[in-house]
Amino acid sequence: MNQVLRTLLLPGLVSVITSTPVTAADDVPREELNYVGILATALEHRGVGTVTEEEVWSSAATLVVGGHITDLFHAELRAGGGYKDATVEGLTLSVDYFASWYLGMHYPLTDYANVYGQFGFSYISGEAELANPDAAENRQFDYLEGDYPDSSFSVSWLAGMDVEILSNTYLVLEGGRLFKDTGSDVNTFQFSGGLRYEF
Repeated sequence: MNQVLRTLLLPGLVSVITSTPVTAADDVPREELNYVGILATALEHRGVGTVTEEEVWSSAATLVVGGHITDLFHAELRAGGGYKDATVEGLTLSVDYFASWYLGMHYPLTDYANVYGQFGFSYISGEAELANPDAAENRQFDYLEGDYPDSSFSVSWLAGMDVEILSNTYLVLEGGRLFKDTGSDVNTFQFSGGLRYEF
C-alpha cells in the first residue's frame, strides 16, 4: 500500500513543489493598478524676445501620481518644481512650480513596452527678471518682466513611451507642451525621463 501511495502521490507532489507560483500581481488587471513616478524634466522656452525669439532651457523635477481607469485609459496628477533657471542675455526665467492634471490613453506595443498620449491642464507659477532693463539689447525682453507666465493656466499635452525594466517598474521617456503663455506667446515644452512604479 505504501508503495502504491508513493508511486501515485510522488509525481503530483513534485509537480506542485516545482511549479511556478501564481502571485497576486499576475492576477490583477491593469485597470486596478495605481502608479507613482519621479522624472527629471527639461523645459524648453521657445519664442523668448520680440526680435530674436530665443530658445532657452531650464530644468525641473516632476512627481507623478496616477491610476489606470481601464486597460487602455489612465488619469494622473503631476507636481513639479524648477531647480535651474533659463537665462538669455540679462533675462532670467524661473519656473518655481507647476501642477498638472492629465487624462490619457496607452497602447501596448509588446508585453513590456507601451506608447501613450495624454491631454490636460496645468497651473504654472514663476517669475521673469531683467537685470538691466534700460540696456538697448534687453528692450526686447521687457514685456516678460514680472510674473511668468502671464497666464497661469494652460492646456498641456504629452506623448511618451515606457519600458518595463523590473517587475512593475518602468523606464519612462516623454515629451510635450507644458504651457503656452497667451500674454507673451512664449511656448514652453517639457521633455522628461525617469521611473514609474505600478502597484
